[in-house]
Amino acid sequence: MITKRKIDKTGAEVSMLGFGCMRFPVEGEGDANVIFEEAEKMVDVAFKSGVNYFDTAFGYHSGNSEPLMGKILKKYPREDFFLATKLPMWNVEEETDVLKIFEQQLERLQTDYIDFYLIHAVNQELLGKIKKFGVIGKLKQLKADGKIRNIGFSFHDELNVFKEVINMHDWDFCMIQLNYMDTESQQGIEGYHIATEKGIPVMIMEPVKGGNLAKFNDEVTAIFNEVDPNATPSSYALRWAGSLPNVKSVLSGMSNMEQVMDNISTFTDFKPLDERETEMIGKVQQVLESYYAVSCTSCQYCMPCPANVNIPNMFLAYNLYSGYKSEWQFTWLVNEARKNGKSPELCVNCGVCLAKCPQKIDIPAKLSEMVELEKSLK
Repeated sequence: MITKRKIDKTGAEVSMLGFGCMRFPVEGEGDANVIFEEAEKMVDVAFKSGVNYFDTAFGYHSGNSEPLMGKILKKYPREDFFLATKLPMWNVEEETDVLKIFEQQLERLQTDYIDFYLIHAVNQELLGKIKKFGVIGKLKQLKADGKIRNIGFSFHDELNVFKEVINMHDWDFCMIQLNYMDTESQQGIEGYHIATEKGIPVMIMEPVKGGNLAKFNDEVTAIFNEVDPNATPSSYALRWAGSLPNVKSVLSGMSNMEQVMDNISTFTDFKPLDERETEMIGKVQQVLESYYAVSCTSCQYCMPCPANVNIPNMFLAYNLYSGYKSEWQFTWLVNEARKNGKSPELCVNCGVCLAKCPQKIDIPAKLSEMVELEKSLK
């Protein structure tokens, strides 16, 4: 059976493999039309193997994930699984929206309570709304009423913002994006250690970096095969995250039964990475970093940019393409930056950043390369 870890605050034992409910198989374009029969089989196999932590959200699969999970899990005793979902702050325009959305989620999920309720994708921009609408106080009342068992947040921003959020409340848990290639991105591994020192249990998302750590070229694959040719690269990524002792559950957004079975195998009688495997991951990190177009460490010394370019985030996008050939992630990050007036073409070549960069990166030149790359991908 799947290994479970205990949350000391409540005594709850959650499966180390968490089922992320945002990447079910779909038909047609977009992600709205989930193939119910396949999704149900995947959840059933996972549940019967000991997975008891299911993580969904209001907007997953264009709003269809919560109703889907409500229908699938209804056949199982409610006390036999933990249900996690999230409050979409971008949909909250006034105070009453918090409770309206929550009640809608209970109805969609066909349940009377949520085990793990998160404020979704907290960042600097959303912090103001969280404070303005007294969101934490409302969630505390729902917890007092027995409708929420644990209050937490998921996070997508920089370390300084994470420090502010983690100190806002005595959180029951938090969920962060972390994998062996992103220990310096967003809150990074330091954020994990901060949560651990404060006694806050951690759930991990994107342990396989959106699928980028699941399949490699021959050079990287050969490094893995030296240790175990039968183990998948994704299993090592999941085990790296699970080897952190304060990580209670590692989420995987599974898209097919093959992934479900591989992940079940990884977390059955879970074994943390041993010394040889840890050294192997180190070698993989070095090779992958050698593919990166920019040797940026996201130290933020170049910020703020006089032209408002989000330099570290743009270099993250550039390295996602150069290191993993992830065109969609590159395009998405650049387009999101453009919406906020922070994209690479805004660079005016003023040179202010050059003296600040410890890595001595020719930042304007690299931003110019990104602009040309984006044009070539259209």
